[in-house]
Parts: sequence; C-alpha cells; structure tokens
Amino acid sequence: MDSPRPAYDRVLLKLSGESLLGKQSYGINIGAAAHVAREIKDLHALGVQVAVMIGGGNIFRGVRGTGEGMDRASADQMGMMATIINGIALQDALEKAGVPTRHMSALEIRAVAEPFIRRRAIRHLEKGRVVIFTAGLGSPYFTTDTAAALRALEIRARVILKATKVDGVYTADPMLDKTAKRFRTIRYMDVLKRGLKVMDATAISLCKDNDLPIIVFSLRQPGSIRRAVMGQEVGTKVS
Repeated sequence: MDSPRPAYDRVLLKLSGESLLGKQSYGINIGAAAHVAREIKDLHALGVQVAVMIGGGNIFRGVRGTGEGMDRASADQMGMMATIINGIALQDALEKAGVPTRHMSALEIRAVAEPFIRRRAIRHLEKGRVVIFTAGLGSPYFTTDTAAALRALEIRARVILKATKVDGVYTADPMLDKTAKRFRTIRYMDVLKRGLKVMDATAISLCKDNDLPIIVFSLRQPGSIRRAVMGQEVGTKVS
C-alpha cells in the first residue's frame, strides 16, 4: 500500500529566534538548534521542499532597540545581523543532521551566505536542499513576518508554517487568559479585524491577496511540522 503523500510539496517555515533559545534567556542553545534541525529533517525525508525564514529576537530585536532610543534603521539593521547569526547556527545543525542546506541572506555577506536570488533559491529547493533565508528583506521597517510572506510567494510555496510557543491562534493570550479558546480555522479578515497576533498586518494582507494559507502551531510538540504538512489537523489554519 502506498504511503500517504504530503498535502504540501513546498513550504516556508517561519521560525522565531526564540526557537533556538532552549531554556536560556539569551543566545543560541545548540540542543534547541539540533531539535529544530531534526524536525526539518523529517520534512525533508518526505520529499517536501523546505525553505526557512528565521528571526533574530534571541539575540537582538530592532523594535526593542528603537524603544530604548536607537534610530529605527540602525536598530533594524542590527536585528537583521542577528538573524544571520541564527542562520549560520541552523545551517550547522542541519548539516550535522545530514541535510543539504543553503543559506541565503538579503544583506550581502558573501563570506557566510549567498545573496538572495529568487531563481537560484527555487533551483536549490528543486535539488533537494533546505534553503535558509536571513536578514529579512534587507531593509529596515519590515518584519521577518512580512519577509516570510514575500519570500513564500516568490518561491511559490504552498503554505507558510508559523512555529510559535503556543499551539495555535486563540481568542486571547492563553498564557494570560485561561478561558481563551483556540481557533481550528480562521479567515484572514477576522485575524485583521480582531487584531490577533498571528503575523503583522502587512504579512496577513499579502497572504490574503494571494490566497496563501498559514498554519500556526507549537514547535514544542514534536512532530507538529510533519503532521501539518501531511494535512492533519494541527494548530490553527488561517485561510
């Protein structure tokens, strides 16, 4: 009997920098990076083409720098550099797990990453390489959420998989409100109208205008990424 086929053959996985923290309050935990790499390896083994957009909040978040009086452009540039550090760590973890990987940065830093070129990124995916996108879009004032949505559209991904600390989208913050209810599915417009913190409004609008679904799930539950890609009910689907 044939094995079930994945519901999505090309995906973009959006990771926060915090996914590499482990139990630390700052920086990169090598064990946490290895865990993420194993989860991605499971997808790769299914024949799914995987791109990853990673944030940098475990090292430096541009919004925080702005709040402390930094120029926004300078703070965002520091945040972009933090994502490149995370990209190097994730690439190392993936390659140690035996997964062929390419790191593409929106900022030109050829000693550690290729410059982002859309056709080259697609070719890497077609050749079975996991592609890590860093430095967002290379410009200040754009979040990694918006960068993830745009890159997903550019590479023609079938879905954005957004890994978070909670297992989906809730009516309120489940960490603070024990009565919060999880949505199984929700429409883009309802996310915008309710002001739910799924992704920023620009990213949600990009996905809405191009019919790109988003699946929000918890990275803390092993196998969640695989189940989402196989079409099983995981977290919350925004569509």
